[in-house]
Amino acid sequence: MKDIIRDSPVGQLINCLSGGYYLPYSDQRSDYIIPADFLLPASTSKINVASIDVRQDVVHQESCLSTTTLPYINGGDHDRDKDDVAVRALVFDSHLVGWNGDDDPENPRNWSFRKRAFTTFSICFLTFSVYIGSAIYTPAIPGLMEEFGVSLTQSTLGLTLYIFAYGVGSMFLAPLQELPILGRNPVYMATLFTFVLLQLPIVVTKNFGTILAFRFLTGFFGSPALATGGASMGDIWPTDQMPYAVWVWGIGPNAGPIIGPTIAGFPAQVNGWKWPIYELIWISGSALIFLNLLLPETYEPTILLRRAARLRKLTGNPHLRSQSEIDAAAIKSSDRLYEALVRPFTLAVEPVLLFANVYLAFVYAVFYLWFEAFPVVFVDIYHFELGLTGLPFLGFLVTGTFTFAVYCFYLNHHIRPRKTKAGGNLAPEVRLEIGLIASIFIPTSLLIFGFTSKASIHWIFPVIGAALYVPGVYLAFQSILMYITMAYPTHAASVLAGNSFFRSAIASVFPLFGRAFFENVGLGPGSALLAGISIMLSAVFFLLYKYGHVLRARSRFAVS
Repeated sequence: MKDIIRDSPVGQLINCLSGGYYLPYSDQRSDYIIPADFLLPASTSKINVASIDVRQDVVHQESCLSTTTLPYINGGDHDRDKDDVAVRALVFDSHLVGWNGDDDPENPRNWSFRKRAFTTFSICFLTFSVYIGSAIYTPAIPGLMEEFGVSLTQSTLGLTLYIFAYGVGSMFLAPLQELPILGRNPVYMATLFTFVLLQLPIVVTKNFGTILAFRFLTGFFGSPALATGGASMGDIWPTDQMPYAVWVWGIGPNAGPIIGPTIAGFPAQVNGWKWPIYELIWISGSALIFLNLLLPETYEPTILLRRAARLRKLTGNPHLRSQSEIDAAAIKSSDRLYEALVRPFTLAVEPVLLFANVYLAFVYAVFYLWFEAFPVVFVDIYHFELGLTGLPFLGFLVTGTFTFAVYCFYLNHHIRPRKTKAGGNLAPEVRLEIGLIASIFIPTSLLIFGFTSKASIHWIFPVIGAALYVPGVYLAFQSILMYITMAYPTHAASVLAGNSFFRSAIASVFPLFGRAFFENVGLGPGSALLAGISIMLSAVFFLLYKYGHVLRARSRFAVS
């Protein structure tokens, strides 16, 4: 727990202000041994080297390049006649700051299971606290229509703009987490703080346009939590455990829209449209406090960059560098800007990623279409009160729990034996199998929901039909996200950001016409049309599974 607090944003601030006295790292403790290679020689040609005065009791720690403790030396015996180039080469080659062996406890991959599990929970909480902001708004729509005199389509813009904005924001804010000088936490916490702050004008304004503007801004600044949680999972979990971790993280983005209408329905009915926004402030504000205290930094290049900075201060050796600093010195600022802001768009149109993005965008869009379909069915046909309209979403939680159990069984008894037999190397396309099989649930769910939503049929049947959508969307979500992160491992944050953009851009439009679509076309025919589109996309899904390796081989970004 002490390490978790130390590595959190608040712990980092305490460590910095106290000069490492409180919540110290190993290299800030009095028993730290400075590796011999990290000390400057007494003098070299053309390099001004100051003698390093370090007390004998300040030097105990294993070398970052060796698992054995090196002796402490104050100075060196380099040949003064060696030319400057040779000396500089020696300095840079031997002064790379890395992990202290394979079992370095500060390496996120070496954290204890409980620490990784707690960090996973924290990132899930972060994702949930932002994702719930989309659907928690829907029970406020009737109140907004009444107070501001706007139409259903206009009031639904508050949902659409929020969804669209976190897709746009992910393209610009999420890639910043791949910059070692920032890492995950500063971006997460700065944007979450802004997210909470921007909720306040929504509940005090007297202008509907202001509500829409701030709904867009809150979605924009909430985007890193939604786009790169999967990348954070990859920071701390080994490859064979990643599917479980990504699945658990996926609970956040899927549970948010499900629980949002459930917890906001009755408050909106009794206390007015502002109460769902108050609930969002309470949830995201609690997450902000909790995560600032207890979310450790997980990005390896950032952790090593900070270690290198501490060692430079300790030893006085300006040549100590982490690998990310060495790489950054060789990259132009324009190239770094390109990687952060342009690369996500470049990757998003690669054939493999283009289909993955379009398919997930469709199933995600239909998922958000339920927020418009449910009032048509359960209010207009079955005459539920506003507070009860969120309860049918609880069916999603039932099938979601069952789906998780099936997925774990699949990983343990199908994927793991195959991976062992293959020597640990499975093609990324293998991860698409479960999603391809589960895709049959999507049209099945739509057809049952559309053709059983009648006053003569009990309301439980459309609830069951809608709930069957969860295995399809969850497993498609899991399999495709696992696939693209395995196919593009060095660009995970950018790939996930691009996927989030496509998903959000398309999904944001569907609620605008959802009610009119079902009222004009009919619940049965409308659902049948959507089911037909999903079946056609499943055929393309199969082609990606079959020939994805060919497309990856032609890409300069993917592994082949």
